[in-house]
Amino acid sequence: MTTSRSAFHWLWKGAAIAIIFYTIIGGLLIEVPRLNILNETIRNLFFHVPMWFGMLLMLLASLIFSIRYLRKGRWQDDLWAVELANAGVLFGILGITTGMWWAKFTWGAFWNSDPKQNASAIALLIYLGYLLLRNSFTDAQKRGRISAVFNIFAFAMYIPLIFILPRLTDSLHPGAEGNPAFSAYDYDNDLKKIFYIAIIGWTMLGVWLVELRVRYKKIRYQWEEKQDF
Repeated sequence: MTTSRSAFHWLWKGAAIAIIFYTIIGGLLIEVPRLNILNETIRNLFFHVPMWFGMLLMLLASLIFSIRYLRKGRWQDDLWAVELANAGVLFGILGITTGMWWAKFTWGAFWNSDPKQNASAIALLIYLGYLLLRNSFTDAQKRGRISAVFNIFAFAMYIPLIFILPRLTDSLHPGAEGNPAFSAYDYDNDLKKIFYIAIIGWTMLGVWLVELRVRYKKIRYQWEEKQDF
């Protein structure tokens, strides 16, 4: 059982590396359609958008672990919740950075106070507040309970900020009111082949980072427990 589990871990990690290389190489070399304004910048579709998908999935998983912690009180669930949130924030920062780069070439400036940009920044600030809140408690159980409740609140705010409010007003961002989503553009099946796989690859990379952080924290916790005896 241990051998098969170890083999599975190496298999999916190898798959993650292969997919990331496939995304980067294919994303830079594939022939892309010459769309108005976007032109070559559409290659950012393989990086910017999948990172937001990865952020969403990791924040959703963080929410689930926070709920599990409130139900069962296991410190391992709290650990997974915070590390998934850390990875989600990292992907969010990368998503905003790549989005700003895209905006510079297509909208003329890195930051245009677009509703989607502003909402994304507010959502990230809320999760940064969650991470700062955790550091204000010394008692582990109190930290876990209060931060778990805040995590639920943060995700409840994240959904309308990212998916609802920007669609209620005019925006330069694809998918907002008065602006078609990428599915409305004439991008071919070759782009779709890389795009959907890129979502899987970046998400798998995020999960890998989370797993490494969780394993490190568990080892450090066990070592500190031994030092107390």
